[in-house]
Amino acid sequence: MATPFLEIKGLNAWYGESHVLHGVDLHVDEGEVVTLLGRNGAGRTTTMRAIMGLTGTRKGSIKVKGQETLGMPTHKVARLGLGYCPEERGIFSSLSCEENLMLPPVLTKGGMPVEQIYAMFPNLKERAPSQGTRLSGGEQQMLAVARILRTGARLLLLDEISEGLAPVIVQKLAEMVVALRKQGYTIVMVEQNFRFAAPLADRFLVMEHGQVIQQFTQAELPGRIDKLHEYLGV
Repeated sequence: MATPFLEIKGLNAWYGESHVLHGVDLHVDEGEVVTLLGRNGAGRTTTMRAIMGLTGTRKGSIKVKGQETLGMPTHKVARLGLGYCPEERGIFSSLSCEENLMLPPVLTKGGMPVEQIYAMFPNLKERAPSQGTRLSGGEQQMLAVARILRTGARLLLLDEISEGLAPVIVQKLAEMVVALRKQGYTIVMVEQNFRFAAPLADRFLVMEHGQVIQQFTQAELPGRIDKLHEYLGV
């Protein structure tokens, strides 16, 4: 068995006094797309943040390609090839689209060239001189993902990238996920939009009360729909 790109065992995490994750166990293989499903407050975003070292106290184990990262600062985790796209996107409003894109350092070998990014996101090429605040929500989301690709990250943590966007933009993001998967990227998504996530993921992990309570593959999805509706309240 190959070493997973990401392996989490018995992960507990706190925000101050609030104990949010209660023994998360999961693994993600290289080149795999995995979606974390669950209701709001289930611990999905906290899991993403804990992987990057952005929560408070953490206990358990988080390994990236077999290397323990629990004691590492966030910038060193990023240098192992991880990139986190938070729900709030974090675009610098006073900078142009291209300046936002050029700002992140290339942390590992293989950062995606700007020309390749513009080929994947033609909207960003058209909007290159535009100020960050003048980009649409969909363009900001594309830019947030594109910045991670510039750093050389090979494992992308994408938090609710389809939220609040027009269907035509959501479709473009789905095409992006498919294209990145074909290029060998590993992707973990938190998604509330099940229609968006369902055709994209190799595996689905259902979280509840800070734990992974179910997991199943794309092939098993049709037989789990009724149970999923029960878990997700949809």
